[in-house]
Amino acid sequence: MSEGSDERPRSRLLIDVLAYVVARLVLVAVVTAVLLGVGHLIGLREFPVVVALLFAIVIALPLGIWVFAPLRRRATESIAAMDAARRRDREQLQARLRGDDAPPPSDDPAA
Repeated sequence: MSEGSDERPRSRLLIDVLAYVVARLVLVAVVTAVLLGVGHLIGLREFPVVVALLFAIVIALPLGIWVFAPLRRRATESIAAMDAARRRDREQLQARLRGDDAPPPSDDPAA
């Protein structure tokens, strides 16, 4: 496999995973802001930001899994595609090192 064809799955993987991570971080920031706003509305003027952030992380963990399921699936598919490409490349390299003309058949139907 040429190096140029390897760049597209790698860049897609990076974009998909980065989008998922950024979405999760934005969710934590939004939940933190909501908690601070609610605290301010109920009269807690000195509500610690660290406490709101910790609560936001605990709330955002399960919420992010549910809300960002499509992003998570896309990132997982990108990781699986990259893994399959690496596995296929490794099998081809091992076949060449053994002196085989053709690589062994792959179990992956996408290959």
